Amino acid sequence: MEAVVFMGIQGSGKSSFFKERFFTTHVRISLDLLKTRHRELRLLNECLGMLQPFVIDNTNPTCDERLNYIRAAKPLRFDVVGYYFQSKVTDCLLRNSERSAAERVPDVAILSTAKKLELPTWAEGFDHLFYVRLEDGQFVVEDWKDEV
Repeated sequence: MEAVVFMGIQGSGKSSFFKERFFTTHVRISLDLLKTRHRELRLLNECLGMLQPFVIDNTNPTCDERLNYIRAAKPLRFDVVGYYFQSKVTDCLLRNSERSAAERVPDVAILSTAKKLELPTWAEGFDHLFYVRLEDGQFVVEDWKDEV
């Protein structure tokens, strides 16, 4: 059983990465889709109760936000995997501007999330931790290095 936690600002590629890597194997839990924390919590609890692999596809910029998911998954023996997405503000603003109007987020949201973004640490409880970046339109996944 796997609990995946994405971390990165809007436009860093999280949802595209989900579609490419996890669409057929994991349930996507996303505030963009569910709209409220109540619905998110209900779906998370269903996944935990059924021992269903899932991906938290939110920005999760702070340790405190990530801990909610990690603490819920660990007692049920989920393998907790973190993916930190390279979050260069200029690149994310550009990708965001290329989205359809319905998918675009205000630039101020990206800037605000970037200010809060904290690098993940092993101490948070991750079993595996990866760094993801886009290179020539392809995702490159590397093992986490604390100097990232």
